[in-house]
Amino acid sequence: MPDPDPVVERAQRDETPVRRAEVSDAVTIAELLHAFNTEFDTETPGVEVLANRLRTLLGEPSTFAVLGGPPATGVALVTLRPNVWSDGPVALLDEMYVEPEHRGGGIGSAILQRMVEICCERGVAAIEINVDESDAAAMRFYERHGFSGTDPDSGERAFYYYRALEGEG
Repeated sequence: MPDPDPVVERAQRDETPVRRAEVSDAVTIAELLHAFNTEFDTETPGVEVLANRLRTLLGEPSTFAVLGGPPATGVALVTLRPNVWSDGPVALLDEMYVEPEHRGGGIGSAILQRMVEICCERGVAAIEINVDESDAAAMRFYERHGFSGTDPDSGERAFYYYRALEGEG
């Protein structure tokens, strides 16, 4: 029998409740996402704009979020999309953030575990996560939870390409 994963065990011992967010949590999620971008010196449209967008997105079946708290100290934001390769949708973990003072205590693991459970309930075929090349800690975190940066069939590394379209067309 394999040794238990200490991160998962710590998350299971963590007393912090984890739950699927509701539309009424839009401001809380916006505050966490704004803090995330601020912490990593990334542009943010601000809490009000994010909250307005989240109210719309969370009201649709293609978006959900998971919160850890109260008070909320971490969030995972997920969007679902159909694809031609499977019967179920593909989930994209758009954002995952845990406040710095709460990292290492299992809340991120508990949020991620609940996110995977919701994806399973929704018939999701695969979960995709984009991680910055310099964020080795995030890569280790996701790998500990069964995610891989390589194609399972070929073993080739997976890459993410991006092109902003604002101002085009």
